[in-house]
Amino acid sequence: MQKILHASLLALAAALSGCVSVPLLEPQEMSALFKDSAFKPLAQPIDDKAVFELSPEMRQFLKRDVADQVVARGPRWALIDALYTKRKLILDYDSAITRNASEAFESRAGNCLSLVIMTAAFAKELGLGLRYQLVHTEGSWSRSGNVLFLAGHVNVSLGRRLQESSNVFALDMDMMTVDFMPPELNRVERVRTIDEGTLVAMYYNNRAAEFMVANDLDQAYWLVRAAIDRSPNYVNAYNTLGVIYRRHGDLVAAEKVLRQVARLEPDNPQALGNLVIALRDLGQLAEAEQVQRRLNELQPDPPYAFFDRGVEAMNAGDYVRARGLFEKEIKRAAYVPEFHFWMALADLRLGDLASASKHMAIAKDYSTTIKDRDIYATKLNKINSYMTGAKP
Repeated sequence: MQKILHASLLALAAALSGCVSVPLLEPQEMSALFKDSAFKPLAQPIDDKAVFELSPEMRQFLKRDVADQVVARGPRWALIDALYTKRKLILDYDSAITRNASEAFESRAGNCLSLVIMTAAFAKELGLGLRYQLVHTEGSWSRSGNVLFLAGHVNVSLGRRLQESSNVFALDMDMMTVDFMPPELNRVERVRTIDEGTLVAMYYNNRAAEFMVANDLDQAYWLVRAAIDRSPNYVNAYNTLGVIYRRHGDLVAAEKVLRQVARLEPDNPQALGNLVIALRDLGQLAEAEQVQRRLNELQPDPPYAFFDRGVEAMNAGDYVRARGLFEKEIKRAAYVPEFHFWMALADLRLGDLASASKHMAIAKDYSTTIKDRDIYATKLNKINSYMTGAKP
């Protein structure tokens, strides 16, 4: 799964949510959306080569753990075996930040976009054909402060070596897909092939959203601008740009961009949510209410609605009602760790230790950062220790 940013009070749809083909903006329309002079220039220019660049350690890994198997098994199997059998390189899923190839290799961790980029970097070095795919899943949610995160998914398929014939490179259609989705989520879903420019745009867009949450709006602006430059029809990047403008205090610019997003995707709940906020910022309350009514039709119970009511019930001491509300949220988003964590807390208050242990274990298993997994594992151990100690 790939972490991408969406909205709550600050409705942001980033990276992989609802990405579809849309008409390209006219060049003058696109350029009119940018406000370069409002943001400090970057000390170092954004370099696409750095996204896939191999570090000296990665090259050493190829020589030490892959080269000896290339002749025997072929480059594809040699690479997959070296990366993902956990006999030579142990990787962990971690959505804390979106890493480039060398960062993912160094940390031995990454979200699915980071791991796709790292795999592609190795495949390029071995001369393998590549095909990137956006996997349309229902997605799942998490939240940090007032920003919701929607999980989408990408994977990569590896062809055999590119063959040169009459100065034209032909991609072998015998493709082998490398996927990082957990088995229990890995159902057959619709996929759409995307080009490398779109993949790089997703990377920049994710990084922009991460910098925005960290309140580094200059870095965020230039990264999302780079995302739009690489893939001008990638609507989610415009959405991110609008939210960056809002946080920067450029309310008119934010409304202008978010209107464009809502025009391109009129039934996108995230786009409409963004526009409602922008209109309210500018005091256009009548139009904001009109857009809100449409949003309510599309999304009568927004993400985290039942969860937030459950937390309110917990604070009021109504643990039975809280558990029922958490159960409703879990039914529509079964793999959000936070929901299971709070269900476990409600169970503990109600004295149901077995259910508390079960939900805390789920929270640990489906955590998307190493830090959260460690926290939930500690709490699970405490519950299990208490259960063991309570036995006669």
